[in-house]
Amino acid sequence: MSLGTFDVLIIGGGPGGYSAALYCARAGLKTLVVEKLSAGGQMALAGTLDNYPGYDEGIDGFELGERMKKGAERFGAETVNEEVVSVDLAATPKRVTTNRGDYLARTVVIATGATHKELGLPEEKRLVGRGVAYCATCDGARFKGKRVVVVGGGNSAVTDALTLAALCEHVTLVHRRDTLSATQVYFSQIENAGNITFIGTSDVIAIEHSKKVTGVTVRSSVTGETTYIPCDGLFIAIGRRPATELFTGQVEMDENGYIIAGETTETSIPGVFAVGDVRTKPARQVITAAADGAVAAKSAEGYLRTL
Repeated sequence: MSLGTFDVLIIGGGPGGYSAALYCARAGLKTLVVEKLSAGGQMALAGTLDNYPGYDEGIDGFELGERMKKGAERFGAETVNEEVVSVDLAATPKRVTTNRGDYLARTVVIATGATHKELGLPEEKRLVGRGVAYCATCDGARFKGKRVVVVGGGNSAVTDALTLAALCEHVTLVHRRDTLSATQVYFSQIENAGNITFIGTSDVIAIEHSKKVTGVTVRSSVTGETTYIPCDGLFIAIGRRPATELFTGQVEMDENGYIIAGETTETSIPGVFAVGDVRTKPARQVITAAADGAVAAKSAEGYLRTL
């Protein structure tokens, strides 16, 4: 027995999901958001957001998520706090099964996001917001004039290091291999920055702290020697993991598990759209996720007119 039938069902209540919900509900579409935790998704854990327009003194990520939810619900969008356990996106109507039962929908918006890969150190999670960060664009301004360490060797790590070098006194880039795996074009930029030190064949094995991060301990994989590096911040840029397991074999994905969807947010299945960090895109920020949500709503509205 179905728990309800909707014009648009949105899986995930982050900025992409609630932006889509707002636009869909304002368009008069019966809209449901399914979110297993709280409004905002990963954004709710971000602390103060300084790069979302309209808040000249920043805004707490959790508060912004709640405001987005209320904005969508003001126009009639509904929210249920349930976990999606399976989907049938090829069905007509599409079926989304949660831990409470089945929902049917004419269109589905996937807004499940992506998570940052962690180092797995015991101090890591509780120091998020107190020196540990995963996004230089989001959190770099907090470390202006300070010393930071970036972990990683790919394009994300190198671009984070360059972003931070423009703000910080000094950046130490630590990578487990002896050379960076980033695109060659970045190498000269690192050298020209003048305040980036590269430490290869090494791993961060401990985060030193009192109330906040005070430094890291690095161990060489060649000699086994450990080195203490004093710093105010640790940026971890070792990759991201899209939350797309539910959709494996149903929508087309790239080699990293991101759902292939262009600027229209349309996926390989008609009537299914992907927004925010879960889709293939060049920038993954709160503002780009919100923009995706607005586009997905317009795309869904256009698709529904064809039925």
